[in-house]
Amino acid sequence: MNVQFKKGILEICVLVLLDKQDRYGYELVQKISDKIEISEGSMYPLLRRLTKEGYFTTYFQESTGGPARKYYKLTEQGRNYLHEQMQEWKEFSRAVNQLIEEGVSNE
Repeated sequence: MNVQFKKGILEICVLVLLDKQDRYGYELVQKISDKIEISEGSMYPLLRRLTKEGYFTTYFQESTGGPARKYYKLTEQGRNYLHEQMQEWKEFSRAVNQLIEEGVSNE
């Protein structure tokens, strides 16, 4: 898949997953990688940026399999941002799909 496609949608994927439950970074990578191939290297800078912008808070929780894990929790500001991004995504994808359909029907 095109790298630029992934970069554009990764933020929404992370926000959607954290809207359902708190998760730690590697868990997010695994969950998204089930559907879209991504690297850990692309996840952590995104998590740091979104935390800095106030969309997440973080906390540490003990792990049975090693050191404590850093969990990310969506804030109310993050939830509002998610809803804005989802609306933009729906409008964008609808417009792109219309253009694709027009192109296909003209062949």
